[in-house]
Amino acid sequence: MACLGVFVAYLPVTTVSVSLPAIQEALGASTAELSWVSDAFVLPMAAFILTAGVFGDVHGRKKVFLTGLLLTAAGAATALSAGSVHVVWIGQALSGLGAAALLPTTLALISHAVPDFRERGKYIGIWAMCLLGALAVGGVLAGTVLSHTEWRWIFVAPIPVALIAFAIAVRLLADSRAPHGRRLDWPGQITAALAITGLVYGVIEGGAGSFGDVQVLVALAVAVVSGVLFVLVERRSDSPMLDLTLFRSPGFAATTLVAMVMFMAMIGFFFVLSLYFGMVQHLDTLDAAWRMLLMTGTSLIVSGPAGRLMHRISTRGMITVGLLMVTASLVSLLGVAADTSFGALSWRLILLGLGMGLVTTPMTATAVGSVPHPLAGMAAAGNNAFRQVGGALGPAVLGALLTSRAAEALPGHLADAGVSGATGARVEEAVRADGLGGAGGVPLGAEAGRVWAAVGESFLDGMRLCLIVAAALTFLAAVLAFVLLRAPRKAAAPGGQTVRQGGGASPSAAHGGTAPADAVPAGSAPAGAASSGAVSAGPGAKAVGA
Repeated sequence: MACLGVFVAYLPVTTVSVSLPAIQEALGASTAELSWVSDAFVLPMAAFILTAGVFGDVHGRKKVFLTGLLLTAAGAATALSAGSVHVVWIGQALSGLGAAALLPTTLALISHAVPDFRERGKYIGIWAMCLLGALAVGGVLAGTVLSHTEWRWIFVAPIPVALIAFAIAVRLLADSRAPHGRRLDWPGQITAALAITGLVYGVIEGGAGSFGDVQVLVALAVAVVSGVLFVLVERRSDSPMLDLTLFRSPGFAATTLVAMVMFMAMIGFFFVLSLYFGMVQHLDTLDAAWRMLLMTGTSLIVSGPAGRLMHRISTRGMITVGLLMVTASLVSLLGVAADTSFGALSWRLILLGLGMGLVTTPMTATAVGSVPHPLAGMAAAGNNAFRQVGGALGPAVLGALLTSRAAEALPGHLADAGVSGATGARVEEAVRADGLGGAGGVPLGAEAGRVWAAVGESFLDGMRLCLIVAAALTFLAAVLAFVLLRAPRKAAAPGGQTVRQGGGASPSAAHGGTAPADAVPAGSAPAGAASSGAVSAGPGAKAVGA
């Protein structure tokens, strides 16, 4: 059920990503509005994933899991009936809330069902494969649907899958709760949601207009103030939504930062790449989906062996090498043009998929395995939350860079194409107002071919800037992984026990997702606390790193 849940949660990601050009054409959405189609899903997922984890701990994970399935189905049904981009946003937001409920619950279900940390690593690997499988299937499914009917039917698939999973879970899924008492942390939830929403809104609207606009400045100020308040609230809470002392574990801190930076780069890149296939190469959605499958399918194939190799090969090395492969792929994509062939693209996208596959499973297992067992659920939810914050910022940041750079380059490309006078001025004005897609609303007549060639070249200028930024982010993530995920070193502890120090989880912890007592990082709970229950996820959680 955990694997089915994460499949349902992530199915909308590539389903919608490869369909963005079709949605833009049908609804006349600007680039900024199109960014919100993606971010309306990711934003509530990031804002509420920690709350969903606490709800599961307090009220039962089965209830939260079932609620997530129903919200996902409701969101898909809403988007299916949409007549405007704003209704699509609502549907995506409901699906994002459903995904927020499903992600921490599915990992908690695995932890409850498989108490042996060595055996659990295999199931975390299968969980990661199902996540990547949803990304692989979603794009091809959307492409097949759009080759036969209109865009809205891409939202049909999650409805029966979620409802079937709901029916099975009601009968077969056992309920579980956290072994230690927790309560809802409303001040933490409110400040976290305000911080994330203000940040993403400010970046998207600032990129679409100006970062000097009043509403943008207010949004960014709200994000900063709320972020500071969140830290203060969580430090004082006796039942924090996210125990900040988790960040004293180098393994958790490193994988959380790496996950956020990597997802910012990759989800943003998916957004830009789908527009490249539609606006520059003029591919239909199915052709674009097959190209995306080179990445997601390769990741899916690699993630299984990567999960099995975690207890034999350093997770630090796997994550660092994987991120460097992603960086190399992004740099190689700087050479693509409007007429780049499938073959010339394929090796670049396969390389990117190889890198992603090497990173996903070890990163999740290390985050969970680097903290004492009672805090493993909170660690998983926290890692996922920061990952989704990065995923929300990706389309916002890269979409803003794409729009601003393309609009800046357009006049020169129009002049090179011989388009000037009233037509050129109207095209430039439309692009400044509505993004590159706005050129389609201008009567072009005999100059249509030259205008669209200039628009394509302008897009490529913007895309290259986005690739440089994405490559810089993934290289930064590789450096963080290499520096912070240091191999644990042994040190003598009182009583003759051994304590592992450093950022890497022990082989068994990396493989299983929960470290034994001797793998607790230095500065965390005393050796043996993880197995004795001396450390709790509730009031006693302050013992970690205290």
